[in-house]
Amino acid sequence: MSLTLLQLYVFVLAGFVGFLVITRVPPLLHTPLMSATNAISAISLVGSLVAAGANHGFVSTLLGFIAVTAATINVVGGFIITDRMLKMFKREKKPDAAPPGAPAAPPAAK
Repeated sequence: MSLTLLQLYVFVLAGFVGFLVITRVPPLLHTPLMSATNAISAISLVGSLVAAGANHGFVSTLLGFIAVTAATINVVGGFIITDRMLKMFKREKKPDAAPPGAPAAPPAAK
């Protein structure tokens, strides 16, 4: 078996396993999982910066630039989505609530 075929097999298998794992994550764990994914994307961003700056030729630099662009979009988009998800868990203040220690408001007249 050639090395390229083996690498393709591992890539397809990893994609399939990743899809199965992600689809079975309960909604409560999506935000922590998204934060961990952002950290992994940041590591891939560093790797793509190294590939872009290695100066192994035009094709390597171009592919590195494309990788940097894609990884940056992935990291920024991930943080935006995580921020929106965290905002869903924030409680809004009730405007009628009295501050702690304040006297109770008299009942409204009918």
